[in-house]
This record gives sequence, C-alpha cells and structure tokens, in this order.
Amino acid sequence: MQMTATDNHAVAQAVHDVGSALWFGGTVMGVAGVNKSGSDLRQGIDRIRVAESAWARFSPVQWLGIGATMLAGLQLSRVGRRRMALQKGFGTVGAAKAGITVLGAAATAYAAYCGKRIGQLAEEAQQRGEQIEVRDATIPTAQTPGTVATWQRRQRLAQYAVPALAGANIVCGSYLVQSYRTGATAKGVLRRLLPG
Repeated sequence: MQMTATDNHAVAQAVHDVGSALWFGGTVMGVAGVNKSGSDLRQGIDRIRVAESAWARFSPVQWLGIGATMLAGLQLSRVGRRRMALQKGFGTVGAAKAGITVLGAAATAYAAYCGKRIGQLAEEAQQRGEQIEVRDATIPTAQTPGTVATWQRRQRLAQYAVPALAGANIVCGSYLVQSYRTGATAKGVLRRLLPG
C-alpha cells in the first residue's frame, strides 16, 4: 500500500496533535498538581524533593511530546508550502506557530533548569544544617534560603509561560487546520489575489 500526500498530512497532523496535547497537558498537570502536591508534606525539603522527582520522571515523556510537535510541524510545513504561498494568513500564522513552538521549548528547558537548581540549592542548604521552609516546590516563605527563593520565583514564571506557549501552539494549529476547509481556502486565495 502506497501512502499519498494526504496520508502523510493526516499522519503528521495526528503526531503533531498528540505531541502537543502531551506537552500542554503534562505542563498543566505539573503546575496544578505536581508542584502543589508537596504542600501536603510536613518538611520543606520533601516538598521540593517530591516535585523534583516527579518532573524528572515526566521529563523524557514531555520532551517526546515536544519533539513530536516540532518534527510533525516541519512535515506539515513541507506538505503545506504551496498553501503558505497562495493562501493569505496561512504563512503568517504558520510562522508565528513555529516561533511559539521554539519559545515554548526554550521555556520548558529553562523551567527544568530552574527546578534542578532549586533541588540542588535546597540539598546544599540542608547539608549545611539550614532549615528548608517552602509552601510548595515553587512558593517560598520568609524562612526560605535566599538563593532557593530566587530560583523558585524564576521557576514560577517559567511554569506559567510553558503551558501558555504550548496552548498558543495548539490554538495556532487549530487555525491552520480550519484554513484547509474549502471556504477558508477560497477566501484566503482571493484575499491574496485581490488585496485591499
């Protein structure tokens, strides 16, 4: 059985959408569940350790989703290159989506780095005999060591940027998929041919 360009598009779209869903859903779960779940524990160091352990286990799966999103996105761009040239708005949204995806991947990497630094600094403080007090993995208290609190604040910003960017990637993808409808295609081509 030979695959057609339409089959390639369908497979790439499915891989892209599953990867994006994994990336978005996992980061929302992390913000809403993983980072907050440590607040149920008594010791601050354990609150950090639980989140760090959970993120370390999820990280390969998350990067699999990001990789699927990026690779399938490249395939979708290749398949849709004529549409980008002919249909007004398609190329602009496609370029914005690509930029958002790259920014989202960078934000994900930075959030992971922040989490790693929080864990390292908390363990070092614990070994020095300092008391580690935090509300949860990303929210310090007045007693949190200063370096840990600094990285927690950075992590808190990054942890909200990641699902926002992953969600924006999905929204742009939805727009592009809807642009394949016959009416949207005709309107986009006419807008390209008859500007103004």
